[in-house]
Amino acid sequence: MTNEREYKADYPDKTLYIPGPTEVREDVIEAMCEPMFGHRMDRMTDLYTTIIEDTKTFLGTDNDVIVLTGSGTGFMEHSILNLVDENVLCTTCGSFSERQANITERLGKTVDTLEYEWGQAVKPEDVRAYLEESDTDYDVVTCVMNESSTGVRNPVEEIGDVVAEYPDTYFVVDAVSALGGDYVDIDEHNIDVIFTSVQKAFAMPPGLAVCVVSEDAYERELERESASWYGGFQRTIDYYDRKGQTHSTPAIPIMLAYRKQMKYMLEEGHDARDERHREMAEYTREWAHEHFDMFPEAGYESQTVSCIENTREIDVAATIEAVSEEYDMVFSNGYGSALGEKTFRIGHMGEHDRESIEALTDAIEDVAGL
Repeated sequence: MTNEREYKADYPDKTLYIPGPTEVREDVIEAMCEPMFGHRMDRMTDLYTTIIEDTKTFLGTDNDVIVLTGSGTGFMEHSILNLVDENVLCTTCGSFSERQANITERLGKTVDTLEYEWGQAVKPEDVRAYLEESDTDYDVVTCVMNESSTGVRNPVEEIGDVVAEYPDTYFVVDAVSALGGDYVDIDEHNIDVIFTSVQKAFAMPPGLAVCVVSEDAYERELERESASWYGGFQRTIDYYDRKGQTHSTPAIPIMLAYRKQMKYMLEEGHDARDERHREMAEYTREWAHEHFDMFPEAGYESQTVSCIENTREIDVAATIEAVSEEYDMVFSNGYGSALGEKTFRIGHMGEHDRESIEALTDAIEDVAGL
């Protein structure tokens, strides 16, 4: 049982290089400190319509955008409740894709898995072969764009093109640790639902989930007798179309931060933001190959989270602790008991750049004696 502890409010500031939350601009944090206002006031309509339309512009999508209070995990549930009658094919290659399969099973749906070893990527040709050979008509195929547990970036664009060959099957993508730092053309590649959490590559305070919904997915929910109440596509999208607000009370301060940060993201531009993240990822991979090795399958490495194989068998936990104490920088161990000391992870997303990532790797080299 967890012991009761008291928050002391005098902790040293640490620069975050974990897979999220990540660093947030000071003025974005300050944006949360405006006086409170009602969620049914015109001011709220101005705020919510601004962040919705700015998000559509940044992502370059004509699809509907939903921003709700909660985490991206919520849309793992909502998308299944909104789209699935019975059968789902979950592609799994790490912890978060396995979580999607578990959630789907817990919702009472029939789940088949196209399963890969952790560190391997989902292959479009395997998805095509599975769908061609199966006697099951799947309502949904799921895929995690960026498996932050293993540092794998799955080719969701090509997988979406495969799923497009099955017009009665919808493609749901978890992009929680990628969207905003790794460009994907949502509309071009038959992605019916794609969702993220703002504390990752969007570089905002935690507390909001973003979901992009195709017209086909919206129409699919209308055909069904049941759907999610809180995250229902019809309920959220129709309420926005009628009133420009959320149907339930939102986390207004975080939406104020969202507005501020999204303006920065628009100013930088999606292509430039993608390129900055690519540069950080390429540097981190080069550094990893010099001193260790990369854990994910070659050619499928993440653009936002590097999972590094601990080939030198350093004490990962002790190194993380020492870097935190000596340099006030925090990176992450491997995910779970299976990879905890076998790998470590560096989150290079949000407002970081190559220079700030170099500062971390220099600190690791110093502490680990590389």
